[in-house]
Amino acid sequence: MNDATRPPRLETRGTSIGYDGRLVCEDLSVAIPDGSFTAIIGPNGCGKSTLLRALARVLRPSLGKVLLDGTAIHTQPSKEVARRIGLLPQTSLAPDGIRVADLVARGRSPYQSLFHQWRASDEAAVRAALDVTRVGDLSGRLVDELSGGQRQRVWIAMLLAQETPIMLLDEPTSFLDIAHQYDLLELLRSFNDDGKTVVTVLHDLNQAARYASHLIVMHDGQVVCSGPPADIVTAELVESVFGLRALVVPDPVTTTPSVVPLDPRGGGRVGSLASPSIRKD
Repeated sequence: MNDATRPPRLETRGTSIGYDGRLVCEDLSVAIPDGSFTAIIGPNGCGKSTLLRALARVLRPSLGKVLLDGTAIHTQPSKEVARRIGLLPQTSLAPDGIRVADLVARGRSPYQSLFHQWRASDEAAVRAALDVTRVGDLSGRLVDELSGGQRQRVWIAMLLAQETPIMLLDEPTSFLDIAHQYDLLELLRSFNDDGKTVVTVLHDLNQAARYASHLIVMHDGQVVCSGPPADIVTAELVESVFGLRALVVPDPVTTTPSVVPLDPRGGGRVGSLASPSIRKD
């Protein structure tokens, strides 16, 4: 779990990030609490995924630094970084005809070299990742044959087989139905409970507030605020960042902040979270 006394292993300092000649984030100084479950949230296009990709060493900042264990991440050898940080991108494409066990085994590539080929420790890591993510019975199946929820678990098994202390995931619940979304978040929380630092981009503010111990709220390429959900999720924040008038009340199950939109037609009524009201004539 998060220990506020430990210095962050992963952070940005005065970092400006962009791509294709366009600046997306400017002068970001963000620290990921070590041992935390951190969720990066904000409206579409605010720079959430850009920040995550910079933290993962996929994007090189035009200004400032991304630091891993106190050293600029881009000065460190790729394999050394890959032994400490694992990334699940927003879109992952498996090679045609690859089976589940073979895809998960690719998580061991940072540990392979000309002098160190496949070893018993690699086999054990893959087997453990398959078991923990509950896809061991699918190990012989083609990845292309799996459902969306099964495929996402396989990708996370590959990430877990990498055995990194820091896991970065970009919108891992996208395209999953509601039951699989919560199932996946429970799995990520179990990784955090086991001591891993988990950083994920999420769209659902209520899911982020329920599962994350630390939130980073972004808007227009800037960090608006960060901290524990109970400290920063307010009706004022939701309206200013997301443009949504809402009540923030305790979740009846977890007591974490829960956002309930107000009826956009006025009158102070609470609207439905699931769907707009249907008028019957």
